[in-house]
Amino acid sequence: MPAAEAGPVPGAPAGIAVLTGGPERVEAGLGLLMAREGGRLIVSGVGPEAGLGDLARRAGLEAADLADRTDLGHEATSTRGNAREVAAWARAAGLREITVVTAGFHMPRALLELRRALPEAALRPHPVAPFVARPLPMLREYLKLLGAGLGLSVLVERPRRILP
Repeated sequence: MPAAEAGPVPGAPAGIAVLTGGPERVEAGLGLLMAREGGRLIVSGVGPEAGLGDLARRAGLEAADLADRTDLGHEATSTRGNAREVAAWARAAGLREITVVTAGFHMPRALLELRRALPEAALRPHPVAPFVARPLPMLREYLKLLGAGLGLSVLVERPRRILP
């Protein structure tokens, strides 16, 4: 059975990983966190200028209610980078079950990269519907999925520029 379909990991703490890049992902992740007592959240791929206060405000929440259970990952600039960032966070926190929040069309590639980086974890997809499904971005995502399946995602990664 693939990790994304495996049953809950008994006694293991659960985490939520939001892969940034589109509308409503962060809001969905923060909503899941508020509904899960004792859960932890990482928002991976956050721009260097963004803070938890900004993200919480957009979701209509108070940052103080989230601060001790939320981490912002500022390093990732790609899906492969998201996977590495989430894997390091999950291992450091001892998380064995991760709910993955990203756009539905992006979910197959996100799960592929996360399974490579974090094979020991059970992954639970929580897709967010895209604002508008446009043919060209969908085709681009499909081509990226094919490339990731062939292990080519390493070729397109770029480091995050640090602001002065």
